[in-house]
Amino acid sequence: MKTLVIVTHPDIKSSLVNKRWMEELNKFPGKYTVHSLYEKYPDEKIDVPAEQTLVEQHDRIVFQFPYYWFNCPPLLKKWLDEVLTRGWAYGSRSGYKVSGKKVALAISLGVDEHEYHPSERYKYSLAELTRPFELTFEYVKADYRPLFAYYGIEYNTSAEWIERSVPLYLDFLDAL
Repeated sequence: MKTLVIVTHPDIKSSLVNKRWMEELNKFPGKYTVHSLYEKYPDEKIDVPAEQTLVEQHDRIVFQFPYYWFNCPPLLKKWLDEVLTRGWAYGSRSGYKVSGKKVALAISLGVDEHEYHPSERYKYSLAELTRPFELTFEYVKADYRPLFAYYGIEYNTSAEWIERSVPLYLDFLDAL
């Protein structure tokens, strides 16, 4: 079954890494369903039944986004709040529609990886900072997988640096 990649970037046209990842994934429509939330919902009015159906059609779901104020972009948070509803994602015998699905995060970050360390600028690892996602997906009984992170885009905007991320990302998706 194909992997659903839910891309949440508030300005994908100006993006360097996330836009490039989308372009590459779109070359493989038999493997990936690329779903860009800000393009689909510019008014931020989410079609919850359509999103739930889309999730139900995939066994692997990856949330791709830039790290945004130590979290995800706001539309992804809204998506989580509105789509993962009681009775569908949790809380009843008919719920848990996400149960057993492999779920992962694919995050682009501006700073270098070493800056997410107790003795550095941001004090916490990315795994620690994304713990709420892990807990959310454990709560709905999904199979939460280790995340993919590509660091340093704030300092490395060359085409070479961006292209280096593409095979790493594809390998990550294939290993899910």
